[in-house]
Amino acid sequence: MPLARTAPGVPRTVEVIKTEEKGSDVNLASFLLMDAFTYDCDTAVVVTNDGDLMEPIIMARAQLGLTVGIVNPHSRGNPTRALASCADFYKSVRSSTLRASQFPPTMSDGRGPFHKPPSW
Repeated sequence: MPLARTAPGVPRTVEVIKTEEKGSDVNLASFLLMDAFTYDCDTAVVVTNDGDLMEPIIMARAQLGLTVGIVNPHSRGNPTRALASCADFYKSVRSSTLRASQFPPTMSDGRGPFHKPPSW
């Protein structure tokens, strides 16, 4: 990626690790609205703390009458206030609940055992 400021003799770009997701917000918003338009659900639960999803949530609720709740996947930090206020309900995922919801470190299927990556 390009550097914001360069000096003589310094490279103009650097290699970076970029973990930004592309398209996930648009995909989630699209499916939320499609489910609302086609009456495929009575209640939608959106797992996010991203304020970019506020407008499709407002549209699904106000224009299509869908009940929409937010589940914040982050155990710490405050929710985006506007996001929390635009939903019918708001919950945070507790660390203890997340830990209790994990698969065991080793499982097996028809091909034999497999293991959860250590970084998980």
